[in-house]
Amino acid sequence: MKKQWDNPVEHAMPEGVRVPASVRIGNVTVAPATVLAPMAGVTDTVFRRFIRNASVFSSAAEAGSSVDAEISNQQSGCGLIMTEFTSADGLSRMRESKRKRYLTFYEDEHPISAQIFGSNPATLADAARIVEQTGFDMVDLNLGCPAKRVVACNGGSGLLRDLPLIAKIFETVRAAVMIPFTVKIRLGWNDNHIICVELARIAQESGLQAVAVHARTREQGYSGQARWHHIAEVKDAVSIPVIGNGDVRTPQDACALIEKTNCDAVMIGRAAPANPWIFRQIAQYTATGRYDEPTDLDRYRMIRTYFQMLLDEGNPEAQGKMKQFASWFTHGVPGGAGLRKSIYESKTGEAVLDAVELFFEPQLAVAS
Repeated sequence: MKKQWDNPVEHAMPEGVRVPASVRIGNVTVAPATVLAPMAGVTDTVFRRFIRNASVFSSAAEAGSSVDAEISNQQSGCGLIMTEFTSADGLSRMRESKRKRYLTFYEDEHPISAQIFGSNPATLADAARIVEQTGFDMVDLNLGCPAKRVVACNGGSGLLRDLPLIAKIFETVRAAVMIPFTVKIRLGWNDNHIICVELARIAQESGLQAVAVHARTREQGYSGQARWHHIAEVKDAVSIPVIGNGDVRTPQDACALIEKTNCDAVMIGRAAPANPWIFRQIAQYTATGRYDEPTDLDRYRMIRTYFQMLLDEGNPEAQGKMKQFASWFTHGVPGGAGLRKSIYESKTGEAVLDAVELFFEPQLAVAS
């Protein structure tokens, strides 16, 4: 995952255009119409709850208006969160105790969707049943992951080359569960194989309740510019909700995506680890026409909160996660390279927290 995108585009705030207050996916209301994208190695239960409770590390409502306070009370402004993608084949073979590691979630994460991947219709149906029985609000099929190891197994975006098999998967999984069934797709395998409109129509005909479109091909990976006009084409072709994804880094981007595609909701991936305030900023921008940038105090609270949540969860990978997220969380922080160095050199989770405290001590003293 990159901290920067290729060829970023600056979008002005579209006149009168806002991210929708809600979107209905099957029997589930997503409010506001913003979605945290599933990201491997990122969207575990700690990060999801961290995003959902983003207000605990934002000082905007402390000194802001009643509208700011209301947004803070609504937590992060993220309407739907999603799990890391999970192998359907692995999920169906796992013992129940091991499944809990991959499908653990808490009550404050609702509404929540679990994303699965694979290529065998029956196995995917079994995995979807497990997701439903575990208590998730939705199940999502990954047809977008470009990773070679996933594509090699004909999973993720590898399936984009086999529409008949996708149709069979849709039919089999849809018949297996009662909860909303959605899919996340890319434009196609490459520029000579753009099939997003046809695929979205198959999804709708198969009874799926929503389609999320990452506006890049598998061949692009995460490079180049997301081509939003293809999201608009999908929206024109189907009546089920269409969730737009790709190159949304700011509230202005989110509103521009709505304006240019008329999509029903906005999905945000790589911007969220770098700017965990993004959903709250979109909600604030929608309500007031402006949004707050994080202060040093906000950044301190954010880093300290996430790292402490990792330790409290007893995550065996806590220290590695701290180092992984340090590069995102400290991006744009003056002197952040020094903090990253201290975190990378720390031998324990407690030592990481001490490094954070030491780094922010001067800024907090000034703020107080």
